[in-house]
Amino acid sequence: MAKRAQPTSRGVESWLPGPAGFITLAAFLTMAAAGCSPSLGSLPCSPPEYHVDPSFAKRGDTVTVSAPEATCNPRYGPNAQVHIVFTDAAGADVLNTTAPMTDAGGFTFTAEVPVQTASGVMAVKAEPHGVDWCDDTGTNNRAHSSDGELERASCAEPMKPLTITK
Repeated sequence: MAKRAQPTSRGVESWLPGPAGFITLAAFLTMAAAGCSPSLGSLPCSPPEYHVDPSFAKRGDTVTVSAPEATCNPRYGPNAQVHIVFTDAAGADVLNTTAPMTDAGGFTFTAEVPVQTASGVMAVKAEPHGVDWCDDTGTNNRAHSSDGELERASCAEPMKPLTITK
């Protein structure tokens, strides 16, 4: 009785023998392709990068905070909102509001720089409202528990500078 030759490489034929193996391989490749499809929504999808225009302003000037639609499919929903906060150089939140946002995260928000704003660099924050934008895996990674107490985990808050001049 002849001994069966061993494959010289660890290719597909060595771990998927026979016709069932090719069906398994086809199913695996189909699932992998489906997992990469934004239409099925299985991949993590972060909010789109937002912009502040202009980057220098005076009190009373109009500024625009905007973001394009995401290239993935975050599916924020038909009533999605963006939460926008202006924190001045003195640390005071001089604007804290929500505005409409598209299902794909796009928005345009225009406001006047409040007159009570301190001069210096203001932090402009814009993030999806009511959504765990930091982690799209279904788990809130911004807080974790150790010994029953919640601790804030590392997750950078997006901030853009807006310099307020006199």
